[in-house]
Amino acid sequence: MPKKYKYIRRRDAGKQGTVVCEQCGRVIPRHKAVCIETVESVVRDPALRRELEKRGAIVMAYPVKRCYCVSCAVYLGLVKIGGHAEKQRKLGKEHQLRI
Repeated sequence: MPKKYKYIRRRDAGKQGTVVCEQCGRVIPRHKAVCIETVESVVRDPALRRELEKRGAIVMAYPVKRCYCVSCAVYLGLVKIGGHAEKQRKLGKEHQLRI
């Protein structure tokens, strides 16, 4: 009698999660999003924060991860659209476009 194998569910293997763009609210795949992690302070005013730090107070700061879609990232200046020469430099001479 042949050996019975355990059933392994393979349907969910290629799926990735989705993220919501912080700027426009568009739902995009996680691998396509441009995510930037910054550190934000609890005290929003920088002058007040410096004054508190001079006096010896500990001002809490926490990391914030913001994800943007590609069009919003280009609009905000987080990502630049690369031209042909820039791609040529990255990939090398073997990947040049044939004209």
